Amino acid sequence: MTDETFVSFGEQGAQLTYGSYLRLPQLLDSQHLESDPPAHDELLFITIHQVYELWFKQLLHELTSARDAMLRGVEGGRLWWAQHLMTRAHVIERVLVQQVDVLETMTPQDFLQFRQRLAPASGFQSVQFRELEFLSGAKDAAYLRRFKGITATEQARLDARLAEPTLWDAFVAVLASSGLPAGNDAEVSASMRTVAHDRDTYAVVWALGEALLQHDELAAGWRARHVVMVERMIGSKSGTGGSSGSTYLRSRLPVQYYPLLWDLRSQL
Repeated sequence: MTDETFVSFGEQGAQLTYGSYLRLPQLLDSQHLESDPPAHDELLFITIHQVYELWFKQLLHELTSARDAMLRGVEGGRLWWAQHLMTRAHVIERVLVQQVDVLETMTPQDFLQFRQRLAPASGFQSVQFRELEFLSGAKDAAYLRRFKGITATEQARLDARLAEPTLWDAFVAVLASSGLPAGNDAEVSASMRTVAHDRDTYAVVWALGEALLQHDELAAGWRARHVVMVERMIGSKSGTGGSSGSTYLRSRLPVQYYPLLWDLRSQL
């Protein structure tokens, strides 16, 4: 008699296991040290950054779905889903900040044992991180001209993010679908003041605005934590890949995805 709990996959019909489902052999074989002799902390450095990229992938999944739910508007009936996904994104973003603590257990001396082996690779080249910025609203086509070593697939992904609606575009669509003027920045600001003073009527709109602001704040917190970590590791030295290191990172600290939501605080 056939066991109905047996699950098979692949051409050989092998049983699905924890390791095969998660592709653990491939995953755990993805950390290859460049240092020779092997530097002890290079494994930590690789692992942390690979984990970051996995979380970036998840954030893109959640935030893209949140945007699409907002674009459907009030009549689409999925604004609660957008709010739920934004809340999940906030939790992930807090994890991103906390991971810096693990990286900071590495001393500058330990990092210098393998740092030169990283050139010309640089965190500046993270396509997924740039996708997150584009999706959030900080679109910068000039980045594509500064990016070295980009593949055709990566170029297509970034071009698509530049062309598609942002989270802010989706939120403006929510305002419009709620019957509020949203044709320009002045109208959006006035509509947000209306929302702020009548949260009973516009509870979901207010909640989504606050969710975007939280996303903005957590992204700013990660940038701030990251630059301090870099300065702790390499001081004012240039970064790998030809970047200016902490100087560039500090220039990104004032970035705000949603300045109108921040300005609202001054208008209440």
